[in-house]
Amino acid sequence: MISMNKWLVALAVGAALSVTACGDSEEQSAVTKAAGKQEKVVAKKGSETAEAKAENQQEIVVYSSRKEHLIKPFFEQFTKETGIPVIYITDAAAPLISRLKAEGERSPADILMTVDAGNLWQATQEGVLQPLESEVLEANIPESLQDPDNEWFGLTVRARTIVYSKERVQPDELTTYEALGDEQWQGRLCLRTSKKVYNQSLVAMLIARHGEEKAQQIVEGWVANLATDPFSNDTKVMKAIEAGACDVGIVNTYYFGRLEKDNPEIPLALFWPNQQTTGVHVNVSGAGITKHSSNVENATKLLEWLSSAEAQQMYAGLNMEYPANPEIKPVPEVEAWGSFKADDMNLSKAGELQPQAVKVMDRAGYK
Repeated sequence: MISMNKWLVALAVGAALSVTACGDSEEQSAVTKAAGKQEKVVAKKGSETAEAKAENQQEIVVYSSRKEHLIKPFFEQFTKETGIPVIYITDAAAPLISRLKAEGERSPADILMTVDAGNLWQATQEGVLQPLESEVLEANIPESLQDPDNEWFGLTVRARTIVYSKERVQPDELTTYEALGDEQWQGRLCLRTSKKVYNQSLVAMLIARHGEEKAQQIVEGWVANLATDPFSNDTKVMKAIEAGACDVGIVNTYYFGRLEKDNPEIPLALFWPNQQTTGVHVNVSGAGITKHSSNVENATKLLEWLSSAEAQQMYAGLNMEYPANPEIKPVPEVEAWGSFKADDMNLSKAGELQPQAVKVMDRAGYK
């Protein structure tokens, strides 16, 4: 059973997060009341009995930037198998990291879960995670998909690859990310905005491979070949290709999977670039244990379970992602896209070089 103390803390945080999305005065009043309860809980903490403290160690609180429908089934299954309850609060990565910093030692959170290695790296730089020693995670998650200091581990993989029109492009015309800046693609390329972390991480990895000057030249080539202004999301990029506004683009594979699931006859296909060089750019969703977690043991159990065959197969099926555990096959729909060589450079570079990537895209005129 979830302890009242930690439940109230999580309730207060969850209520505060909901104010961001909704300015209703009644909700604001609820937040104030919940916050008052939280202060009482913290004040009472020192007088807890040993039995109450033991109970308080039981539940796990997760701050997640992954949407509820993508995480709830996992937490329910974990609780069913272990008896350990999981409380979760969802918001964007940046507000969650800021909240962890502001809460400090008072934070109820045990785990931070988010998408993109850039966000995970930022969490390490802000000092809100702690190193985790786990033989299970080390065995299940490749080194390139985990933090060098073990502060986070990838849980799912998504490839950011090339998508093209099967009606207007032959796959043998395509080769690399870099070649999308060639003259043959002038007026034929669509991209998502540079403001999205997925593209910032891609360019960061180009910097890691080529250096800043060469990476800027590559991005300038992309900008010169754009058929239209960048789109707000990957789905709009693919819709534009389908409509004939452009012929090629760069998207995360799971967006393509969702579109293909809705319309199996969609005249688009994926291409795996850079197979003779660096490999396809991949990224992760992942998680780490918060710096001030009071429940490291159970939090570790949850992360280890999420890297297991059972959870990895669930991940693959729910969001058309690739399992981070290489022993687990993707679902048939994803497997049908074919195998590819992935870039094996450690993804911490995607975060480390992200500030330079933003500057490179800005100088290149990529909006």
